[in-house]
Amino acid sequence: MKDTMIMRNMQRPEVDVLVNWAAQEGWNPGVHDAEAFWQADSEAFIAALVQENMIGGGSVTSYEGKYGFMGFFIVKPEYRGLGFGRKLWYHRRQRMLERLSPGASVGLDAAFQMQDFYGEGGFEFSHRNLRFSMDKPLSKANNSASEYEICPLADIPFDQLLQYDLTCFPACREKFLRTWLSPEGVQALGLMQSGELCGYGVIRRCADGYKVGPLFANSGELAEALLRELSSSVEVGPIFLDVPENNPEAMALVKKYNMKEVFGCARMYLGPKPDIANERVFGVTTFELG
Repeated sequence: MKDTMIMRNMQRPEVDVLVNWAAQEGWNPGVHDAEAFWQADSEAFIAALVQENMIGGGSVTSYEGKYGFMGFFIVKPEYRGLGFGRKLWYHRRQRMLERLSPGASVGLDAAFQMQDFYGEGGFEFSHRNLRFSMDKPLSKANNSASEYEICPLADIPFDQLLQYDLTCFPACREKFLRTWLSPEGVQALGLMQSGELCGYGVIRRCADGYKVGPLFANSGELAEALLRELSSSVEVGPIFLDVPENNPEAMALVKKYNMKEVFGCARMYLGPKPDIANERVFGVTTFELG
C-alpha cells in the first residue's frame, strides 16, 4: 500500500477503541480496564494511523523504569499482512526500551502463533500462561479451623500490600495497583496469617463473565481459599483465571475444580528473566500489562 503510517501517543478515547478491539479478538478485557490502564501509565499507549484513521495500537508500560511490559498489540484485520504490524511492533519495542533503565527486562504474553515473530525481536520463551474457566462460582472456603483470615484488601496497610506484590512482580507498581483496586464492582481480598499478608486476589467484571487476577499466595491451600472466597462474591459465571504453567500447585488447583482450558499465551522476555517467587503466582494480573 502507498499509504503512509504514522505513530504517536494515544489520546484517552483511543484506549477505549483499543480495548474494544481486544474484546473482538476474544481477549475478554475487564469493563473498567481502559481507565485503570490509562491512570496507571498514560504514556504507555501508541496509536498507528493511516490517513488519520487509527488502524492499530499497543501498550509499552514502564514500571518505574525497572521493568517493562508490551501488550495490546492489535492491527485491524484489513490492514494485516501489509507490513504495518511489523513497523508498529518494532517502533513500540524501541519506545519501550527508551522508557526503561539500561539492562531492565521486558515481558510480554504472546499469542502462540506469534512466538517466532517476537523471537526475531530478541524475546525468549519462558513458560505458558493458560486461561481456565469454570461455569459457576465456587462456595466459600470453610476456614473456621484454619489459622488464617480473609479480609477486604482495603483493610490491609497499602505498604504491606506493595511489599508482598513485589515478591510476585518484577517491580513496584504502586500507581497501577491503586487504580486496579478502585473501580466499582471490583472485589479485592487479602489473606492474613500470624499478622502477615500471605496472599491476595482480585476479581473483576469482564466483557464475558468475571476474571480473577492477580491471585498470589504462599501456598496452594491459601490460593484455593482466596479463589473460593473471590468466586463466591459473584452470582454467576463464567469465571476465568490465567494460570502460569511453571507453578505446579497452580495447575493442580485448576485440575481439582475441573476448570476448562480456553485460551493461552507464551510468556516471553527480552533481557534477563525476572527473579520473582513463581511458586506464589497462581493467577497473573493481566495479559495486557503483566
